[in-house]
Amino acid sequence: MEMYAAIGMVVLLAAALATLAPAAWGLDRAEFPPGFLFGAATSAYQVSWLLWSFSLLLFDRSVRMHYRDCDFWFQIEGAYLEDGKGINNWDIFTHTRRKSSLHCPSLLLLSLFREEFDFYADVCFMAFGDRVKFWTTFNEPNVFAKHSYMLGTYPPNHCSSPFGTCNSGNSNQEPYVAAHNIIMSHAAAVDNYKRNYQAKQGGSIGIVIEMKYYEPLTNTTDDILAAQRAMSFEIHWFLDPLFFGEYPKEMREMLSSNLPKFSLAEKRLLQNKVDFIGVNHYTSIYAKECMLSPCDLNTYEGNALVLAIGERDCVRIGKPTALDGFYDVPEGMEQIIKYVNKRYENVHIYVAENGYSQHSSNGLEDLINDVGRVNYLQGYLSSVASAVRRGANVRGYFVWSLMDNFEWAHGFTVRFGLYHVDFDTQVRIQKMSAKWYHDFLMGSRPVDALLTLRADS
Repeated sequence: MEMYAAIGMVVLLAAALATLAPAAWGLDRAEFPPGFLFGAATSAYQVSWLLWSFSLLLFDRSVRMHYRDCDFWFQIEGAYLEDGKGINNWDIFTHTRRKSSLHCPSLLLLSLFREEFDFYADVCFMAFGDRVKFWTTFNEPNVFAKHSYMLGTYPPNHCSSPFGTCNSGNSNQEPYVAAHNIIMSHAAAVDNYKRNYQAKQGGSIGIVIEMKYYEPLTNTTDDILAAQRAMSFEIHWFLDPLFFGEYPKEMREMLSSNLPKFSLAEKRLLQNKVDFIGVNHYTSIYAKECMLSPCDLNTYEGNALVLAIGERDCVRIGKPTALDGFYDVPEGMEQIIKYVNKRYENVHIYVAENGYSQHSSNGLEDLINDVGRVNYLQGYLSSVASAVRRGANVRGYFVWSLMDNFEWAHGFTVRFGLYHVDFDTQVRIQKMSAKWYHDFLMGSRPVDALLTLRADS
């Protein structure tokens, strides 16, 4: 029965491949320079329970601290092949909070966080630095700060009007206090790594930021300024201090005393530059100004007084995906890469995440024959290749994600994987996108893999 099922799946895949956009066949790995890193990203917390039959070891290590009768855990996650071959080891520091009392403070709002994170990072450098060549201190801290302390949609669920309704919190101050502590914790870890470990371990260290590309809804000055503000509150918020020692002008002017200031000692610590910037990019969106016109501020861009809109004159910015507000706009990838390179001293860039979501409620055949994902990946990879040809200093690209997984607040309702996962049985099936990506990396056409699979079946 398994053989016939495999043959049937090949027939379905072959039929689906015929519907691919013509350009999906034309992208060539030779368009990227030697040494360019390709991969598929994943996360220990989100998938480790699915990996019982993989030869991939994902680890999740924690360090415990105690403060005022409250217990906190810092976590690290990473991945290695058991034979130590075939994978570039990337490790991302993450953190969680576990409370022994409902009255425990939010650690990220305490300057103590910096000292504890620095200690934790040092433990990681000592324990894993001989194997890890790429360290990222934080993954999407901009998203975390907004959702946790402005909108209140992530733990510890802090917010205040007009950005949300929560039991506690101050949306006008707490996101920026948390971000300030994250930035200085990052700076302490970078300083430690560069002074004590980098020369002998030979690795590099950076940070990963979620980045939409904001286009003005109209050509008016107000919408152009709105797009610039959205970029400041999304990207410059965390990266400007790391390169220029100060928050962006737009934030300083709008937030005034609610935005922390860097002391001279903090600015000295920030002089240690990152070795690379990780870019998590999924979509572009239009930006509409909300300074002069009323808008709902209970949105991701609300603190910038911007409304993100996916349509202009009843025409979508791109094909919609399963996530609300996320569209297939491949040219935005080149724009965001060039933007980051120009603003931040031509630093090395790695596209740490880029992927396409499907609704889990779609039928199995549609989920496996993921034509939309193949066309999305081809378009965004072509955009990366175009940026490289034009001189952008981008060094790698990672698809999100290797397999369907637990997508945080969305749970199992959306799927990003190159491999389909039956969450009840843990059976995994290779999707058409996995075959396409494999053949792109191997320099062959997707039909070659289908012929091989047919022969093996």
